[in-house]
Formats: sequence, C-alpha cells, structure tokens
Amino acid sequence: MEFFRIKRDIPFMSYGRLTTAISLVTFILAVFFLATKGLNFSVEFTGGTVMEVQYPQAANLPDIRKRVEGLRLGDVQVQSLGTSRDVLIRLPSKKDKSSAQLSNEVLGALKAGGTQVDLRKVEFVGPSVGEELVSHGLTAITIVCIGIMLYLALRFEWRFAVSAIIANMHDVVIILGCFALFQWEFSLTVLAGVLAVLGYSVNESVVVFDRIRENFRKPGMRGRNTAQIIDNAITSTISRTIITHGSTEAMVLSMLLFGGPALHGFAMALTIGIVFGIYSSVLVASPIALALGVKREHMIKPVKPKEEAVV
Repeated sequence: MEFFRIKRDIPFMSYGRLTTAISLVTFILAVFFLATKGLNFSVEFTGGTVMEVQYPQAANLPDIRKRVEGLRLGDVQVQSLGTSRDVLIRLPSKKDKSSAQLSNEVLGALKAGGTQVDLRKVEFVGPSVGEELVSHGLTAITIVCIGIMLYLALRFEWRFAVSAIIANMHDVVIILGCFALFQWEFSLTVLAGVLAVLGYSVNESVVVFDRIRENFRKPGMRGRNTAQIIDNAITSTISRTIITHGSTEAMVLSMLLFGGPALHGFAMALTIGIVFGIYSSVLVASPIALALGVKREHMIKPVKPKEEAVV
C-alpha cells in the first residue's frame, strides 16, 4: 500500500556526512546531560514506600494526587491498581520519617473532609531492590542488543549489524538524555518503553536493509553504485514508513495526552524513540553501512563454476 510514489530517487547518501554529524552532536549532548544531571529514578529504583488504598466508589485520582502532593513529600506517583476503586501510591524515602509515619500522613490527608478510604497494604522498597532493578534493566538492554546484532549478522551481513546497533543505541541514549535534561521520572514503565523502542527501531532498519539487498540482486540496478542503490531503497520505502510510523505515533501521542500520569513516562519514551528511530534507521544506519564499505559482493554469493566430468 502506498499513498504516493516518488519517481526520482532522493539522494539521501549525499547528505550522509551532515546527518551523521548531527547525530554525533545530539549523542554527545545526551551523554553530557546523563553525566552531569543523571536520571531522576523513581521509587522502584531508589527505594521508598508503596501504599495500596481502596475507596468504596470509583477513586478520584486528580483529587488524590492533589492531596498527596500537598504534603510536600517529593515526587509521588498515584495510579489506578486493577480496578477503579483501588489506588497505588508510591512515596520517596525520607531520612527523618519512617515508612509508617509517611503512610499515616498520607492516609490522614486522604481521609480529610470525611472521605472514606481503607488502607490495604504498606510496603517499604529498599535501595538494594532498586540496585537489583537497575542491574537487571542494563542486562536486559545488553541481551537485546546482542540478539539484534546476531540476527542482523545472520540475516544480512556484519556491516549491517554494526550500523544497525549503532543507530539503535543512538536512539536509546537520546531518550535517556532527554529524560536527564528535563529530569522526567525514570520508572520501570519508561524502561519498558526503551526496550520497545529498540525492537521498533530494528524493525525499520530491517525493512530498509531488506530493500537494499533486494536492489543489489536486481539486474536493472547493476549499473548503479552502492550509494545510488541505498538511495533507491530508502525512497521506495518512504510511503510505507509514513503509514506505519504515522499511525503508531498517533496512537502513542493519544496515550501521552490522554493516558494520564501512569502512562506519561512510557508514552514519552516511545514518542521520542519513534521520531529518532525513523531518523536513525534512514539517516544514520545506512550512511554507516556505506562507510563500512558494503558492496554488491557482500549480498550476492559468487557462483562456483561446475567442474566438467572427466571422460
């Protein structure tokens, strides 16, 4: 399915140095913000108090959030838990207050004005659990990256695998850099969004690489050089890219605008990741593959001449 067909190939590779330089600058800035500001980890990573409360009727999350934030306890999270009556509240740890004291303060604020609410459970999440989550998250990202490289190396060629993983890690670092710059809360849902972006980005890279390999094998493309073949592959997949990423971005933006605080971090990570994923798959991965010297010979196995039978 195509919205339009571009008759003349767009010379993407002629701008390869410029787009790679832009990517390098944004990457360095992201690393700088990560090193200087760091990530604003949520309670799951830093430790704190987790409360579960239940209302006799559907809970008013904005009112609950306003009451809890009025206690000035720091960055708090309020979200639904399973049903509309159950609410999960995450509180950061305080040196001068115990978990019991924090939960009592919050429960008192929720019951102000005669509001009926029941405390179902209170748990303290220790810093050691947070450290374990961080290590597991980094392990998950590492395993995903290794799996992507092996997959692309087996399906295409090692030059494509290297260029794709550089482009994908570029997307991840940009997302983390944005969260560090604006000090948005980095939670487990954001980590899930980062892992989703890795898979989403590699899918776009596979589509472009598959068309490049197909072009190398077409007899009509034998008179063109590698840059022209890559330009044709990217141009021919533009319509598909607009349809796929446009519809996905519309869904993610709806989550970002109307999903509430519980989905805000996840949707923000996906929003940034999809935009930079398109950019990196087209204008980062392909120029890197070209710079690594990918050729027609790497895509087409030479045919060995048959040995004539000796009579």
